[in-house]
Amino acid sequence: MAVRDIQHHLATTLGVDMSPDTISTITDAVLDEVMLWQNRQLDEFYPVIFLDALRVKIRDGHRVVNKSCYMAVGVDMDGIKHILGLWIADNDGAAFWASVCADLANRGLQDVFILCCDGCKGLPEAVEATWPNSMVQTCIVHLIRAANRWVSYQDRKPVSSALREVYTAPNEDTARAALDTFEASELGRKYPQSVKVWRDAWDRFVPWARPPESRHRGGEIIGFTLAHC
Repeated sequence: MAVRDIQHHLATTLGVDMSPDTISTITDAVLDEVMLWQNRQLDEFYPVIFLDALRVKIRDGHRVVNKSCYMAVGVDMDGIKHILGLWIADNDGAAFWASVCADLANRGLQDVFILCCDGCKGLPEAVEATWPNSMVQTCIVHLIRAANRWVSYQDRKPVSSALREVYTAPNEDTARAALDTFEASELGRKYPQSVKVWRDAWDRFVPWARPPESRHRGGEIIGFTLAHC
């Protein structure tokens, strides 16, 4: 945030009038703490790590520009979420994700069971090179949104309902059959790009299509955490 944004936020939310010089002094004083936090040691294992991006305003020289802030959130064995790191970048790619995985590994992360992301280019390869036994899972919510991007507003509810049969299927064969059924339906023929979204992401969707009992046991931690956020 720019100094002016911080000043406005303090004034509107807390009723505090603070000068730009004071704000700059405070932010400079906490930079060392921020660096210590960013480089702190991590647990050796997290069952699940979520990777996502936020668009934030960043001061770049004399300008304030929008950039992506990539965030890694780890869920520990007690179901507690931790922000493992934040990285600002103009764009992502294989080299960027390799550096993120190296950062996490160098800070003590030795293994992760499932890493959930939005089909980031180069990320699956970086994860598999760093933690060979990990599974990369495409985020189901992002997958649904991507499929609906091609769908008219009035058809989104029936399309989402039909696709629900895919991601709630008890195994991969049933999920594939449900997608085939949707593809052959009137809605599937009307929106072939929505089907293509699922086809293209299939290899990264498949880990979710494990037997329901193991899927639910593995997801209990996540579900409990999300329900109590």
